[in-house]
Amino acid sequence: MASSNPPNILWYCTDQQRFDTIGALGNPHVQTPAIDRLVERGVAFTRTYCQSPICTPSRSSFMTGLYPSRLHNTRNGNATFPEDVPLISRLIADQGYDCGMIGKFHLQSSGHRTEPRIPNDGFRYWKFSHAPRDDWPEGEHDYADWVREQGADLTAMRESPDNVPAEYHQTTWATTRAIEFISEDRGDQPWMLNINIYDPHPPFIPPREYSEKFDASEMPGPYFEPSDVEAQEKLAEADFQTKSVPPEESNARTAQADYYAMIALIDDQFARLLQHLEESGRAENTVIIFTSDHGETLGDHGLFYKGCRFYEGLVRVPLIFSAPGKWKEALSCHQPTELLDLSATLLEIAGAELPEYHQGKSLLPILTGEVDPEIPHRDSVRCEYFDALAPKFTQGNGTFATMYLQDRYKLVVYHSIRQGELFDLETDPWEHRNLWDDPRSANLKARLLEESFHDHVLKTTDVGSERIAPM
Repeated sequence: MASSNPPNILWYCTDQQRFDTIGALGNPHVQTPAIDRLVERGVAFTRTYCQSPICTPSRSSFMTGLYPSRLHNTRNGNATFPEDVPLISRLIADQGYDCGMIGKFHLQSSGHRTEPRIPNDGFRYWKFSHAPRDDWPEGEHDYADWVREQGADLTAMRESPDNVPAEYHQTTWATTRAIEFISEDRGDQPWMLNINIYDPHPPFIPPREYSEKFDASEMPGPYFEPSDVEAQEKLAEADFQTKSVPPEESNARTAQADYYAMIALIDDQFARLLQHLEESGRAENTVIIFTSDHGETLGDHGLFYKGCRFYEGLVRVPLIFSAPGKWKEALSCHQPTELLDLSATLLEIAGAELPEYHQGKSLLPILTGEVDPEIPHRDSVRCEYFDALAPKFTQGNGTFATMYLQDRYKLVVYHSIRQGELFDLETDPWEHRNLWDDPRSANLKARLLEESFHDHVLKTTDVGSERIAPM
């Protein structure tokens, strides 16, 4: 998409937001008018999958264009980040873009320290925050510093019954910093702004003025069947942050209401940002992307939060592109896509050449209408979990597992505990009927296992140094 007037890129990424949390895409219980408008004026990819259901490996993947195992960065809590692959922000900056990052980054651990910046990351503007606490050292966590500058005490607010008011919330701070970045005078230089909101990541504690908008008794509740508890007991050795319990034992509807309240705050602040973009005259030449790093189980199958599972609510995320007047509008693409494809698309939008090693496939031909959205975008989708969470935070002991999705079928192999799942998403969209041990599905299972194995070898093998001679 290189041109004499390259577009600005506003890339808005939430944290742990499921795909089915947008009104315009079929959820009548949420309040998302700003995101709904983006859907109406853009292209929504409704079957987008992350490459890991955990923050660091997922973010590392789309920030480099490699599957987490190929990048050698599969864990949360990691000490370092690989030095041999540039971030896509660096490649975009090399095209002349002024790049900014606001909020959570999390390509390396922020536990017991402030996450160190990656050298040569491409970002000129850097306003970092991680978990919204105020016990971070001064000068190392911009959100905590900002709250202190307002004369507020974040810890006290978090411990109050009202929770953190919207005016002091991390989502509000991120919007304020984004408006500051967009308002800078940079002449004709294009910019790319990566905004990383911490919500709706747990704990589910929205400001009271937002939680009061959602009545738990009116929530639909999670996708749960009584057989889920027994099914999850069989997977008890696979890492997960909670055990499976029926919804009535977990206050699932209350959690759902609070989760939707957090998304309502996101939507209001997103609307504030888009309004500034319009009023500043920059909207016409700005591409807007809305997405998340991974989803949330939210009571589905009796589970909450995240871990080594690959259910739809956890691995499918929103992905919406909008550039009115330039790309298709009010279009939904239901073909499976990956966040790696978002990564490839960002590079093409910025006019950067896609590196040979990059494992994504640009969505730009669908956005422009050059390719029919009903044509399959890729043959299969891959998601990984390789010892991603520390054992102290899970029920397991460091699981290794992979997901292979091909059209309507999802194959999950928990390699380290010799268990598996096979679902037909066409007849069982919320994955309650595991066909793994069904003799009628034996041939299907065998075929998918073989194809998943080949897919794993082809996508994760690092062949080493560049070849410079025939022998």
